[in-house]
Amino acid sequence: MAQARAQWCLTGGVAVRVFTEFEYETRSKTWSRSRRIIGKAEITANGENPRFLVTNLPSAGLGEEPDPTRFTPRRLYEELYCARGNMENMLKQQVLDLAADRLSTHHLASNQLRLWFATFAYLLLERLRCFGLLGTELAQATAGTVRLKLLKVAAQVTVSVRRVYVQLSSAYPLQEMFRLCHRRLLALTPGSG
Repeated sequence: MAQARAQWCLTGGVAVRVFTEFEYETRSKTWSRSRRIIGKAEITANGENPRFLVTNLPSAGLGEEPDPTRFTPRRLYEELYCARGNMENMLKQQVLDLAADRLSTHHLASNQLRLWFATFAYLLLERLRCFGLLGTELAQATAGTVRLKLLKVAAQVTVSVRRVYVQLSSAYPLQEMFRLCHRRLLALTPGSG
């Protein structure tokens, strides 16, 4: 942490990350052997943010590793550990934003169907972000934010024999983004996404 503090001072308050690794074994012998520990010392404008992770992945790689730097402390933390956190954030979006945990019936089949619907809704919103909202302020938004700002909008729906006509309010603040997203989705061809 001292090295990170020194770099933070030298860079004028810009966020600094320093990685290290060391072997550690508990004093109480609850671990059968010493373990490899990855340490991250980070200082941002908000303060210190140290993190430690325990791994059994060797720093030299596994066997005939095509990329020997794959398990260096920085890559192990940023590419593997942080990716795991991103996966958990995606699951949290399904549970909190799309009610994927609402499995309240007594029948397995109906609970499974609800989970499939929540998963399908997440996949649709993810594709919407990936293709329709690319380069916009909602490109990295959560599923709940996309749903709230782009899809959960008051509209007048008129159904006739030939079409369904949707009229959005003229006061809707994200009209241009909605139109852009609509144009992009109409331009997609089957099999392109």
